[in-house]
Amino acid sequence: MARGFDGLQMNTYSRISPAVKFLIIANVAIFLLQNFILPNFRLQGETAEAWFSVYATLMPAQSDFFYPYWQLITYQFLHGGLGHIFFNMLALWMFGVEIEQLWGSWRFLVYYLLCGIAGGLAHLAIGGSSPVVGASGSIMGVLVAFGMTYPDRPIVMFPFFIPIPAKYFVMIYAAIDLFSGIYATSSGVAHFAHLGGAVMGFLLVRFGVRIGFFSLVDKLTDKVSFNQINTPRSPRTYERNAHYRETPLQPKVEYNPKLSHIGSFPFRGELITEETVNRILEKIVNTGRTSLSEHEEAILHEVSRRMQG
Repeated sequence: MARGFDGLQMNTYSRISPAVKFLIIANVAIFLLQNFILPNFRLQGETAEAWFSVYATLMPAQSDFFYPYWQLITYQFLHGGLGHIFFNMLALWMFGVEIEQLWGSWRFLVYYLLCGIAGGLAHLAIGGSSPVVGASGSIMGVLVAFGMTYPDRPIVMFPFFIPIPAKYFVMIYAAIDLFSGIYATSSGVAHFAHLGGAVMGFLLVRFGVRIGFFSLVDKLTDKVSFNQINTPRSPRTYERNAHYRETPLQPKVEYNPKLSHIGSFPFRGELITEETVNRILEKIVNTGRTSLSEHEEAILHEVSRRMQG
């Protein structure tokens, strides 16, 4: 069992989730293409890999090959070496699967890409003069989401080989990036791109529900679902709810005894009781997380805060 997005008990699943799977496959495929296939072809005296890198890498703003319209996306799928892609994809799998399970595939994918875009913009904003590749800004966003969602979950990961609560783990990594970005400017690592992804991640997790970010993503992706592609639908799904997308990744919400200790409390002009929370949990079970209104999401966040406090 794991403590979920709202501090409520939710089941987790061992298998990889759809968006994380897509991102890992895309990153690995592009890495193989760039390193093992394109170098074998030449175009106008240069290898196809050189042309590909020039147009897909996030180039400095003063470069003749600076195309931010697509490079802010494409640079996230390029990596500088085997170690670079291995650790990024390992972190994506370790921390991204549970977040996707709780948010949904499209919410997670858009969040991931936006964190990467923010990382690229942060690098450009400080006048970065070197090309940038890698998913590290996006991965930092995923780490921040995990740390804010499971703040007390112990993490053991290089270079720290002792259990560290997720919230402190993320803070330490961000501090290292900040220090390195200021003092280790010759390291060749775009530390401020990492920080840009982390800041965007924090803002989206903290204020995404309030500003309607998640609702907007749901509306824009309502007709196209990762789950529709990856999960067969059963006839029983339509009998229960014509709009419910059945998926084995849908978290099953179980009773949490802490709910009975928070009592009733006023919230945004409404008295929130245990029955109110149970009604929202029942809605998640029956029609999925994405069916919640912004007000219901806000109620769950407030319940989580009170339970953790």
